[in-house]
Amino acid sequence: MKTFRTVPQHAGFTLLEVLVATAILGIAISIVLQLFSSDLRAISASGNYVSATTKTEAKMRELLDDDKLSERSWSEMTDDGYRADMSIVEVMKDRTQNLQISLFEITLTMHWTQGGKEKSLTLKTMKAKAKQV
Repeated sequence: MKTFRTVPQHAGFTLLEVLVATAILGIAISIVLQLFSSDLRAISASGNYVSATTKTEAKMRELLDDDKLSERSWSEMTDDGYRADMSIVEVMKDRTQNLQISLFEITLTMHWTQGGKEKSLTLKTMKAKAKQV
């Protein structure tokens, strides 16, 4: 009596199954890489905003510590490419003319370039200064 061995019909993967699996894997990998790259861009942008905020606050403290405030506007460049535009303007002169103080508005705008676009951050505050008699 002769016995025949039957060969299983699905002994492995067909070429079509391998191609579909490879395509799905490629799509999944490209999505994960896009998520990582957008996260890196967001981290870089937030780092620039933190750096600009730190520099702006430090410069604002310098201006607030100055006891000889006077009306003026000027710009400065930092060593790392930030530009600070500052202005000091006396405000409410009509309301403070009979008082022993002058009120100044200090505006400080920090500019930097990120990804070919100019970004900026502006801080404003006010300071009262005793009038010279």
